[in-house]
Amino acid sequence: MKNRRLLIILLGIIGLLLIPAIAMLFTNEVNWSIADFVIMGTLLLAVALVTEFITRKISNKKYRIAFIALLIALFLLLWVELAVGIFNSPIAGS
Repeated sequence: MKNRRLLIILLGIIGLLLIPAIAMLFTNEVNWSIADFVIMGTLLLAVALVTEFITRKISNKKYRIAFIALLIALFLLLWVELAVGIFNSPIAGS
């Protein structure tokens, strides 16, 4: 059962990464390098695995929802920073 959930997570991440890969074939607006795919794949995998860990270890539904919401908010902030450098931090390359 655990291996099946991990397989679903990995297939979901691959599916999400296929979206920009396919878009790159049809438009010049999407221009990802291999590093972009590696970074986003790592971020998605980390979020998915931490979410899985939270789901398994925290039994209180309110705490579980709060931790997952916090994790998603942190992921979105990091994603926006890496994409456009909204906070002008060194990780965004600005």
